[in-house]
Amino acid sequence: MCGIAGQLTLEPDSAPDADAVRRMCDAMVHRGPDGHGYLTDGPCSLGHRRLSIIDLRPEAAQPITNEDGSIAAIVNGEIYNFQELRHELEAKGHHFKSRTDSEVVVHLYEEEGPSFLDRLHGMFALALWDRPCRRLLLARDRFGKKPLFYHAGSKGFTFASELTALAASGQFERRANIDAIDEFLCLQYVPSPSTAFEGVHKLPPGCRLICENGRIGGPERYFTLRFDETMAGSLGELSERLRDHIDKAVRLRMVSDVPLGAFLSGGVDSSLIVAMMAKQSSLPVKTFAVGFTSKDFSELPYARMVAERYGTEHHEIVLQPEMSSIIPELVRHYGEPFADSSSLPTWYLCQYTRHGVTVALSGDGGDEAFAGYRRYGHSRTARLLRKLPEPLPSLLAKTIGNVPTPFAQQVRGFGRRLMQPEHVRFLGLAAHIPQEDRMALYTPAMRDRYGEDRVALRFGKLYEASTASDPVNRLLDLDIQTYLTDDILTKVDIASMAHSLEVRCPLVDQDLMVFSASIPGPLKLQGLTTKRILREVARPLLPEKILTRPKQGFRLPVDRWMREELAGMSRDVLLDRTARQRGIFKPTAIESLLRRHQHGEPRGDQIWALVMLELWYREFIDAC
Repeated sequence: MCGIAGQLTLEPDSAPDADAVRRMCDAMVHRGPDGHGYLTDGPCSLGHRRLSIIDLRPEAAQPITNEDGSIAAIVNGEIYNFQELRHELEAKGHHFKSRTDSEVVVHLYEEEGPSFLDRLHGMFALALWDRPCRRLLLARDRFGKKPLFYHAGSKGFTFASELTALAASGQFERRANIDAIDEFLCLQYVPSPSTAFEGVHKLPPGCRLICENGRIGGPERYFTLRFDETMAGSLGELSERLRDHIDKAVRLRMVSDVPLGAFLSGGVDSSLIVAMMAKQSSLPVKTFAVGFTSKDFSELPYARMVAERYGTEHHEIVLQPEMSSIIPELVRHYGEPFADSSSLPTWYLCQYTRHGVTVALSGDGGDEAFAGYRRYGHSRTARLLRKLPEPLPSLLAKTIGNVPTPFAQQVRGFGRRLMQPEHVRFLGLAAHIPQEDRMALYTPAMRDRYGEDRVALRFGKLYEASTASDPVNRLLDLDIQTYLTDDILTKVDIASMAHSLEVRCPLVDQDLMVFSASIPGPLKLQGLTTKRILREVARPLLPEKILTRPKQGFRLPVDRWMREELAGMSRDVLLDRTARQRGIFKPTAIESLLRRHQHGEPRGDQIWALVMLELWYREFIDAC
């Protein structure tokens, strides 16, 4: 696990800015505190920060080259099938100088050219320089576990593992991307391929980008998850096959030359991963959990239950977050507005875990692959109600939509959206500041600009393009392309790498995800029972209380914070002169939002998003 950066000049006979590459690498020392390496070859300059995981010797340092030095690569991540590929390449006459997984990249490329990506099984973002072809190739793994950002301008083509690092290059003028800001306010993250900076892009998951002979190509997709090959079989038969896939995915991720452990929340996903690890390990698994002083927001008793069953070497910490110091840290590391409040406990969990191990396995991806969120059940209920004969659905929607109490805010929203198209209704369940609420906050100029819901249009295109035939899998396809990549995996990458911790996600294994996509939706969501088939896999391995407990996740008392500890800070940040002059929000609308929240209408998540946005402006736009 590492950080990568580089630049390619586009003008003939011009030299890359090697100092800019060094600045980018310096800005992400946390991603690779164990070493660094640089290479400048003609128009291309590459930089690498190293976190040593496999082959700790100097021979494994990057940039890593082929035998004659004509091809060089920098890799962030892990190639899980590297041993199998290495044996194959050695049989064809290739010579390796290290035992690292990253070296297979240059030799496999020699054999197969840009299509070599089809053979890589892992999580990665990489850059490869082919001197004879004057070709720079960037690529990102199939589901976006590892990030990669880039900018093309008059100074050349520049890329890095983090937005904060790319901003440190000095190769572009920092201007806010207002379209992305509107999308962020809706979703709490900026969706790919956009970023919060004008002219800066995320390379989408499963894509490569090739710059050759001074010409920059667009992102090309080399992998698409398809849902159109539905697997036949009973729940028992498919759960057996699924168990084998998970077992293999865990085994692949337990290869490490440094201490390894696991996150353990006490939910089904992380508990199942720990159970699989315990079966495969001759030593007690090291497990790590974080809890909070408020019992309503702590899962520690469930984590202990699993730890005791498998005799893990369990570590846990109970926190009272220091909000005044942690919020600026989050803003700086994410590099663009990011308002998933679970980033805070994830940050502390990674910080705590790094004291014990360098690699941790997590249960991320289970909810998106196997229908673990309540919104899938809500969508199913809406589909059933829509099947009632008219005028019953319309009357029901009107009745529910007029429920008067603030407590029923979500119920009213459900009623208002009942007659809307599926993707719009689903977005309403996932949105943090829905379109109507954004319009109420915006200035007249912003309302004119965003009268049409851009996020709904984006979701509509993805929903219609899905290869899934059943409604559950269509929604999972939508979440995998948006929420999983740009929220869940982004959150984990930034929080873990900020503390030089590598996190591996067996449930986002590419073979497992392909198999999951072939499982019929009703075996994932059965009635209102979420993750039905995954629970079947876990049943012989986990206590019944783990299997039947309601989903909790990293819930935080954001509403209380915004009424108490953070109320003053929120008001100061959102209503001072700096914020008022941005021309995005009406001050009177912000005052009304804060006042309604204080009087009992829960708007904590919306206020948190607005605060994170304003602090991002101050850190990355005003200060540049």
